[in-house]
Amino acid sequence: MHQLTARHTLTAAVASALAFAAFTLAPAGPAHAATPCGQFFDDFDYTGVADPNLTGHGWTVRDGQGSPGPQGAYWDEDNISFPTVDGHQSLDLQLITNGVADDTTQAELSLTGNRFLAGTYVAHIKFADTPSQGTDGDHLNQTFFSISPLDHNGDPTYSELDFSEYLPNGGWGATSSVNTQTTWYTTSDDGSASDSLEARENRSMAGWHTVMATVANGHVTYFIDGTQVADHSGKYYPRRAMTLDFNEWLIDLTHHQGPYSSVWHEDIDYVYHAKNKSLTPTQATSAVTNFRTTNTSFTDTLSSSATCTP
Repeated sequence: MHQLTARHTLTAAVASALAFAAFTLAPAGPAHAATPCGQFFDDFDYTGVADPNLTGHGWTVRDGQGSPGPQGAYWDEDNISFPTVDGHQSLDLQLITNGVADDTTQAELSLTGNRFLAGTYVAHIKFADTPSQGTDGDHLNQTFFSISPLDHNGDPTYSELDFSEYLPNGGWGATSSVNTQTTWYTTSDDGSASDSLEARENRSMAGWHTVMATVANGHVTYFIDGTQVADHSGKYYPRRAMTLDFNEWLIDLTHHQGPYSSVWHEDIDYVYHAKNKSLTPTQATSAVTNFRTTNTSFTDTLSSSATCTP
């Protein structure tokens, strides 16, 4: 539904028998320190899309056309901003539509590099049930997800975790507010090879919510506000490193009401990831609180090592 490989190999030289014998007779040296897996935290303390720290921290603002969304709609960098929302500087994703594809603009911000796989993911998100201006009724999707490349239709290494896809007015067969968590095994450009597991909460998610998932020991476990809502495993467990993404986009144009534009907002207070570490909701909240009490608005200590120690 969205669209991205990092492979690590370890090699070791084989010592000669003579060198090995000499080594075994030598006194033991100090043990090598374990490589910590690290963590990522961003409080979205940016002045705008032109802030050099935004791209310097690895974020990419999408601009131009392309799926998902109605054919002919645009992804517009002007729909990304960092206002203060309810007392916290936040990432704001804006969507504008009047029911016409050429006049519809969407928003996406991605943390590129395919560095995310096992570990804990958390974001504090404000979802909206109604537009900030204009008429209600649009079928839109407010999201937080991770995704790998799709090398070809039906690619068995494809991995995607939709931590939250909120449809305030329904869509894809739903007729009212629904929030979903979807774990993907594979997909295709036309949907014919799509294979996924989905959980859903049939309720309004308007307002602030803590969206979290742990990816560990063959299970992807999803939480909303500290309560477990899904556990997906088996072949659906991710097999490939992914990017980290937020976007807001329109599922279809047919449910727009009236000739005037409606403006929608999704806000993200912060995002946090602990690599190869499965945290409880309380532990994840404590980690974020620690960053904030020490006035740390950004940190990225994620290891590139496949053998790092959490």
